Amino acid sequence: MAKRTTLTVLLIISFLGFSCNLMAQTVHDDHDHTHHSHEHSVLAHNHTHDPMQSEHNPKYAKLVTGQGEFIFSWDQELTAAFPKDAHEFEPAMHGGFNEDPETGIVYTGIPGYGLCSISPNLKNWKTIGTDARLKDNIHGIVFFVHKGTKYLAVAQEGKRVLVLTLDGKIISEILKPTGTEFKFAPANEFFSSEDSNFGVTDVTYLKGTLYVAHGYSKGDFVMTIKEKGGVWSWGNLAWGGKGDNPGQFKTAHGVYAYDGHILVANRAAGQVVKFTKKGKFVETFNDIPEGSLVCNVAYKSDNFFLNALSPIGDQKSAPIYVHTGEKLVSTVIPGDLDIPILTNIHQVWPHFVEAENGSKQLYLLVHGWNKGKFAVLKLEH
Repeated sequence: MAKRTTLTVLLIISFLGFSCNLMAQTVHDDHDHTHHSHEHSVLAHNHTHDPMQSEHNPKYAKLVTGQGEFIFSWDQELTAAFPKDAHEFEPAMHGGFNEDPETGIVYTGIPGYGLCSISPNLKNWKTIGTDARLKDNIHGIVFFVHKGTKYLAVAQEGKRVLVLTLDGKIISEILKPTGTEFKFAPANEFFSSEDSNFGVTDVTYLKGTLYVAHGYSKGDFVMTIKEKGGVWSWGNLAWGGKGDNPGQFKTAHGVYAYDGHILVANRAAGQVVKFTKKGKFVETFNDIPEGSLVCNVAYKSDNFFLNALSPIGDQKSAPIYVHTGEKLVSTVIPGDLDIPILTNIHQVWPHFVEAENGSKQLYLLVHGWNKGKFAVLKLEH
């Protein structure tokens, strides 16, 4: 009887041990299955959504601005090419750009630092000339070819217009008119008065003549400069005057020669006005948003590039307009790109950089105002 009882107990213990092992193995297997299932779920989740992360998370998204074929981003590398020893002068920047279409070299001025050239790839800056006058503010600038020789002309508001060679040698200094130069009575009357000022803002060149905008003044004119015997001096053509009538101005700020005509950025009126080379009113650009303080005009890639001075409404910065001459095709807001400091814009210049394979990339060089920020925008579409 005792043996039988002992055998029964041993069988029960063995059975219970086997059951416990089986249950433990089952729990362990379930745990492993749960762990691997979760791991697979995480991997599957990551595989499915990682490529979309940059599209939904602003931290990883590239900021762009503009519409249609003219959408731009901020090129921080080319912006950082701005010379380090000119950083202390950058806040005073208050000018613009122009370029030699043959070489692609861009020219600009930095008050206190000097006249500068920028390499065609926008990576290298250098100063031009040693004349102290070139350190004064260059409010407007133009590259031009006259009688087969390349020159620059600069408008220095309140002081002078200079004509110089590309190595910085000054050929002529044109000072404030005396009031006897022009075949336009309002201009002569203004400059002959004792309280007249010299408010030159920009300069351009067309067929042997320099055209100067004189908008920082009650004498709101476009005036001309001609060359004779290698010396540049005031010509007799002038037009405009302060007012709302066709051909008059409310701050003639930028002036630009295109297709045999003179375009004037009539800033306070928010206009771009087209004239013949003799100063006859032709037309005003349509489709410029109301309230735009249009400062300057440039042309590239079959479109005009216009910039306003200040933001409109809730814009984060002054806008840049891409315009066909008939209609507005894109509004670019550099403030949407989170560019530090840049809110007001004095001029924008479109520039192509050509790659080794011959392809061309469009950039916009931005000359800030108020805090003088320089920036480069890159065409994305």
